[in-house]
Amino acid sequence: MYVCGPTVYSTPHIGNARPAVVFDVLARLLRSRYELIYARNITDVDDKINAAAREAGVEISAITQQYIDAYHEDMDALGVLAPDVEPRATEHIKDMLAMIAGLIDDGHAYAADGHVLFRVGSFEQYGRLSRRDPRELLAGARVDVAPYKEEPGDFILWKPSTRELPGWDSPWGRGRPGWHLECSVMAARHLGTTIDIHGGGNDLIFPHHENEIAQSTCAHDGKLFSRFWLHNGFVNVDRAKMSKSSGNVVLVRELLKQAPGEAIRLALLNAHYRQPLDWSDDVLVEARRKLDRLYGSLRDISGWQDRWESADPDAKFIEALEDDLNTPRALAALFEIAREANRSDSASRRTELAAKLRVSAEVLGLLGAEPEQWFTADESAAMSGAEIDERLAQRDKARAARDFAEADRIRDELDELGISIEDGPEGTRWRRG
Repeated sequence: MYVCGPTVYSTPHIGNARPAVVFDVLARLLRSRYELIYARNITDVDDKINAAAREAGVEISAITQQYIDAYHEDMDALGVLAPDVEPRATEHIKDMLAMIAGLIDDGHAYAADGHVLFRVGSFEQYGRLSRRDPRELLAGARVDVAPYKEEPGDFILWKPSTRELPGWDSPWGRGRPGWHLECSVMAARHLGTTIDIHGGGNDLIFPHHENEIAQSTCAHDGKLFSRFWLHNGFVNVDRAKMSKSSGNVVLVRELLKQAPGEAIRLALLNAHYRQPLDWSDDVLVEARRKLDRLYGSLRDISGWQDRWESADPDAKFIEALEDDLNTPRALAALFEIAREANRSDSASRRTELAAKLRVSAEVLGLLGAEPEQWFTADESAAMSGAEIDERLAQRDKARAARDFAEADRIRDELDELGISIEDGPEGTRWRRG
């Protein structure tokens, strides 16, 4: 599986996080059944990177390393596992030059004015992925109509670099690769000429993935490039498209100040991956409440900790994920397991269901913390777990002294902070939301 990764010129936003989380879930699911090699690339040569370096007054490598580190840090916080292979574009220039030369030799590309361009007219299947006529695709795209092009739709494989820009020597002059070429070369280098799954955002279908198919198929004597294509929908913010010009870009690290990474992850999985996801403050609040309920079930049941790793995931849960990665239905299956566990009068059955809940949630990358830790370690909350425990101790002391007014005051104080408390035979439990 190959997934288009980040172009490292800025701090990751929630839109960058969605494909990382979605395809992480798919990788986890696939690994339960198949031997998987998962590659997610890093684009570390790009005009946006050049602009960011120029604005900051630093070398290109300083920008790329800064934002590679930021991406890794933020994705780690969301529970995204590292791919098996994380190729960088700049490490594959030699392979790119070889692919370009082969495309020229076969008549699929041509050199002009220091550029090398792919001849779109040489590939009859162009446009099949997006299921539109190539003429419509080109009419609706921002096509650079340059004098060195044979046709307006021909796209760049190699372009010249000035002295202040990164560049490599080539038979066509000092320059740098086109973005589309980079992914074709890295996929072939690490996964072979035909891959099973190619993923990315909806915005990549055209022109990026159309161009990948064209150049890869032509470079490999007509062999199929990818058997299956998966594209995740956009993340909107309060029903508006996220963009710098609108000032509504939501950064992952800012969200991590508001909620645990696991809550952000669940929020991203709460909608089907192919559908748009509308992000708002309420989304995180609801995600945290859902995790409270699931962790609460695990906290209240004993004995599952030694059994979950040998347990089998729930059949309905797996069935949902195998139905085009239907994470909303999979999450509903988790809550059904939790409800059944909470209602059961059998201690052994409760333990069995808690183990099933834990091993199933692992496929989604959820419920990986110790339940007590979840309820006490949320540094982003208004009141820490330790402070809540201290308030509850004060309440217990007030109740023992029959100062019920003070006990009720503490309960009301916690309630205003969104903290619910439950008195039971084993003592007082609390949860947020």
